[in-house]
Amino acid sequence: MIFCLNNIIDTKVLLLIGILFTFFTTCLLLYKFSGNLPKDKGRDYAHDGKLSAGKPRGAGFIFIIVFILTSILFTKIDKEIIVYLIYVVAAMLIGFLDDCSKTPWNEYKKGLFDLIISIMTSVSFLYFNSSEIQFDLLKINVTINPIIFTILATILIWLSINVTNCSDGVDGLSGILSIATLITVYILNKIKEINPDYNYLILIFCICILGYLWYNISPSSMIMGDAGSRAMGIFIAISILKTGSPLLFIPVALLLILDGGLGLFKVSMLRFFKLKVFVNIRTPLHDHVRKSWNWSNTQVVFRFVTIQILISMAVIYISN
Repeated sequence: MIFCLNNIIDTKVLLLIGILFTFFTTCLLLYKFSGNLPKDKGRDYAHDGKLSAGKPRGAGFIFIIVFILTSILFTKIDKEIIVYLIYVVAAMLIGFLDDCSKTPWNEYKKGLFDLIISIMTSVSFLYFNSSEIQFDLLKINVTINPIIFTILATILIWLSINVTNCSDGVDGLSGILSIATLITVYILNKIKEINPDYNYLILIFCICILGYLWYNISPSSMIMGDAGSRAMGIFIAISILKTGSPLLFIPVALLLILDGGLGLFKVSMLRFFKLKVFVNIRTPLHDHVRKSWNWSNTQVVFRFVTIQILISMAVIYISN
C-alpha cells in the first residue's frame, strides 16, 4: 500500500517508517487498551502460577491486530500472504476466545481447532508452493508426494502452535524465544535470497512482539495469552515452511520444542499408551528448572535464549 509513495520517498525509508510505526503503535495500543482485556485467574498447576492472577490476559489480540495493519500498510500484499494473514488471525481469535472464557477450554477442544487450522494452512501452502524439501546440510533437494507433504506440514504447524503455547509461562520467555527463532529464519532467508516481501513480514512480526515485551519483561504487567502464543506458533511454522527447509524447525526452534513439547510428549505417552516417561521432570521445562534447580525467571529466560542463540548461530554458519 505504501509503495504508491515510491516516487516521493525511498523504499528503505518507508520500510524503516513501517518498523517504527509498528513498535510505537503496539506499545501505545497495549498501554491504552490493556484494561479492556480479560483478567488472568492464575494457574494452579504452574510453578508460581498464581502470581499472574489479575493481570490483563490476551494481549496477543492487540499486537496481532497491529501486525495485520502494518502488513497491509507497508508490505506488498499478494494472495498467498493474505491467506497466511487470515490463518494467523484465525489462530489468534481461537486463542482469544479461550482467554475470554470463564471456564478454560479443555485440551481436546483446543487441539481440534489447532488441527483444523493446521490442515487448512498446509493445504494452502501447497497450493502456492511445491512439495520440494531442501536438506541444507546435504545440499540436496527432494520432491515428496503432495499428500505426504501435507500430512507432515500439518504436524509441523500443529506442533509449532502447541509448543509455543506451552512455553508461555515465564515473563518474556515465549516472546524472546520466538524472536530468536524468527530472526534466525530472517537471516537464513537473506542468505538464500528468499522472498524479501515475506521476510519483511517476519521483521515486523518480531517488532510487534518487542512492543509487547515492553510490558511483559519480569515483572510483567500483562500476558499475551493463547491469543498471542497460538498466533506466534502458526506464524513461526509458516515462516519455516517458506524457507523450503522444514527440518530447520528442529534446530531454530529447539528450545521452544523442548520447553513446550516435553510436556505434550509426556502427557501423550501416559494418556494414550499408559507409559510413564520423564516422571522426575516437571513440565513445561521452565517449571522444572525454576522449582527443582531454583532458577529465577530472569535466569530461565537468559539461559534458554542463550542456548537457542548458540544453536541458531551454528545453523546460520552451516547454511552460509
